[in-house]
Parts: sequence; C-alpha cells; structure tokens
Amino acid sequence: MAGSETHYTLPRATFERPVKLLIVVAPYYREIADDLIAGAKAEAEASGATWEVVEVPGALEIPTAIGIAERLSSFDGYVALGCIIRGETTHYDTVCNDSSRGLMMLGLQGLCIGNGILTVENRDQAVVRADAAGQNKGGGAAAAALHLVALARRWGTARKGIGFQPSRDAIQIAGSTQDTTTA
Repeated sequence: MAGSETHYTLPRATFERPVKLLIVVAPYYREIADDLIAGAKAEAEASGATWEVVEVPGALEIPTAIGIAERLSSFDGYVALGCIIRGETTHYDTVCNDSSRGLMMLGLQGLCIGNGILTVENRDQAVVRADAAGQNKGGGAAAAALHLVALARRWGTARKGIGFQPSRDAIQIAGSTQDTTTA
C-alpha cells in the first residue's frame, strides 16, 4: 500500500524576501479539503510564507482561478487543492485529466504551482492522503509551489515571454484609430 512507503523529501525552501501564496481549493468533499488546507497552511507558515485561501466550485475551475489571479493579483506561487473520487461515469477521467492539464499549461508558462488535487478510487484513499499527520498531500503541494518560487527567484527575472505574445506593432495598431478613407 502506498501509505506505508517512504519517499525522499527535499529540504524546506528558504527565502530572503517574503513569499505570498494563493491556495485555491475546490471543497466538494469539505472534510478532505479542510485537511488539505491545514497541511498547506502549515507548510507555508513553516517556510515563512503568507497565504490566502479562495474556494472554487470544482477541480475544473482551479486552473482558471489561478490564471485570473496571476493576471490580476500579485502572488508568488499557487497551491491547487481538491479531491476527485472515481464514480460510475467517465466524468472522473475528464475532471482528473483536464484539471491536471490546465495546471500543467499554466506551469509551463512560468507559474509556480503545487498540484494537490487528489485523484483517488475511494474516500478512504483520500482521507489517508489528505491527513496532515499522514501523507499530507496539501503540505506537499505547498512545498512544491515554494520550491518553484525559490527556483524562479534563483534564476532571476524573466528575459523573454513564453507562449504567444502579440508584437508591439500589433498592440499599437489595435490601440490607434486609423483613417481608412483615401483622399
């Protein structure tokens, strides 16, 4: 059983400047979400980071909330928390795959995200993984986000964009009024 295995854990990330995390949680299974949040908060505090928690309706909305926060706020990193338990339909596969894919795409754009969305077969598996005194997947997700923040700070400021960026000429043309009539 996975609960009895031991795994190597990186030493806790350290910072010279304060770190601000956004913990985005889908509390569909409230008790499990609360345990994940407790683990994430404890890890953030142990690293000297501050945090804010926001709730979204479900796991599919977590990447969207993180994307909005990245554009409109000033967080250094993000922690995605939730729980998806297999049901009787293929909806489980869709939610697992698409929420994970959304987070990965944001990560590839340079966002520092720890993925703590549990994908399990049953509630018992979720309880074991969420328990802050057990597998502490919420704390692990926060630690992952913090390690990525530390790497981003180590490597310095962005030198070039990732992904599609409109050219400055296109921005200027779009923002100006042009006379399309001929003399």
